[in-house]
Amino acid sequence: MKKFLALLSMFGLIFVSCSDDDTVTDTTPTPPDPITFTSGSADFSKYVSIGNSLTAGFSDAALFQSGQAASFPNMLASNFALAGGGEFNIPFMADDLGGLTLGGTPISGNRLILSFTSGSPTPVPVSGQGATEVSNVLSGPFNNMGVPGAKSYHLLAPGYGSVAGVGSTANPYYVRFASAPDATILGDAAAQNATFFSLWIGNNDVLGYVTAGGAGVDQAGNIDPSTYGGSDISDVNVVAGSINGVLQAMTANGAEGVIANIPNVTTIPFLTTVPYNPLDPTNPAFGPQIPVLNAQFAGLNAVFTALGVPERQIVFATDAASAVIIKDENLTDLSAQITGALQMFGVDAATAAVTGFVYGQARQANENDLLTLTSIGEIAQLNEEAFATLQGLGLPPESAGQLAINGVTWPLDDQLVLTPEEQEIANNAVIAFNQTIEALATQYDIAFVDANALLVELGTSGFTLADGSVVTSTFGTGGGFSLDGVHPSPRGYAILATAFTEAINAKYGSNLPPVNPLNFTGLYIN
Repeated sequence: MKKFLALLSMFGLIFVSCSDDDTVTDTTPTPPDPITFTSGSADFSKYVSIGNSLTAGFSDAALFQSGQAASFPNMLASNFALAGGGEFNIPFMADDLGGLTLGGTPISGNRLILSFTSGSPTPVPVSGQGATEVSNVLSGPFNNMGVPGAKSYHLLAPGYGSVAGVGSTANPYYVRFASAPDATILGDAAAQNATFFSLWIGNNDVLGYVTAGGAGVDQAGNIDPSTYGGSDISDVNVVAGSINGVLQAMTANGAEGVIANIPNVTTIPFLTTVPYNPLDPTNPAFGPQIPVLNAQFAGLNAVFTALGVPERQIVFATDAASAVIIKDENLTDLSAQITGALQMFGVDAATAAVTGFVYGQARQANENDLLTLTSIGEIAQLNEEAFATLQGLGLPPESAGQLAINGVTWPLDDQLVLTPEEQEIANNAVIAFNQTIEALATQYDIAFVDANALLVELGTSGFTLADGSVVTSTFGTGGGFSLDGVHPSPRGYAILATAFTEAINAKYGSNLPPVNPLNFTGLYIN
């Protein structure tokens, strides 16, 4: 074939050279016809996005300028501009540090970066003092109405942008750009008379419970959100009513839109990174202590067996990684029984009482438990509060210190572990919320994004990009999530933006292009 093509080339030269005129054949390839992007039945001329931190572009535990520019709504707005979309205004932070101040006093930390000073990469806040002062209110309106920390019912809450309420009923991120102290996020969004909107809300209605290790309350059956704590799970009817109110207001003028469901929050890197068995016998600070520890727990283990709960025995392996000790509030509290049994075995009353107090709801973690990302800084460290408590119970400082080591002698606090029972509560809430969201998408006839399925795929098979690289949810190296383990990285947001684009194209007949994740970083390096 190559010889044949070469021969054709020679014949072409001969024919050209033998031509009787001076005409030169133009061999410049014809450029492809330019693609004309259309909006289909949608109108992108005035786009407003509504939501929480996922809409704002929050990542690496902070909101900062580069992250806001890499928010998925800003990516969508760039796409919409190809088909009649207008400007997209963002309430930018003052810098790329991310820290907030109120009256000059810091109230939130800077974004996280990887530090290599300890010899291994560790997320630490970037140095410096953020220059974003909450009381310096920006002049809007703003198209990106994403407010980090907002739950579904916060979108309709008057006063959520009042500086006087920061620390209680108000949100400092919304205070910065609320149109008035008594304004609502929904009111400011609806006032812009959008022709197209996106809504992604509901994640925080369960996320706080998960990141607090299940320390909150499932408020199912309680439809008064003013009584909720920050780590509580919202009642599904509260979520449904809030989202319905937003959709009713945003579609009142005939606007089209897109809504996304929420991810299974128990699968995020915040809960899948720290193993249940991080105690390494080759660690010189732990390994030599194993025989002593096992000997100390032998008496307690005998009591567990006598009480019919041998599964609570605490044993550290010398040839494999061992599980941490945790406090499981789902377990029957056997403090009194342990105390009594130890006394029967000849242990003095004071020691027996302390042992019962510490291990009444203790067990070693197993593969079904999820440790929070924050536990990595607590495991095998002295628990100062426990240390003080034990001294208050009469233990001398040396003994109190030995018994107050997190996960080794002192059970990890409940807020650092999500047990299977707590996972089920959270998962049931996510299922209920997502059923509601999809039903409302159908009711209002708007595009629907299955963000939950997308993030499951990110965590299982990952997404292969044009250069052959694969984006996954692996903490620190996967490229899909930022260093807080909860929020996507810019590259992760780009994958989400493409999912939104595909849903919009399918619903409204537009032909917007996908967003290229390779144009966005998977991890900020600085």
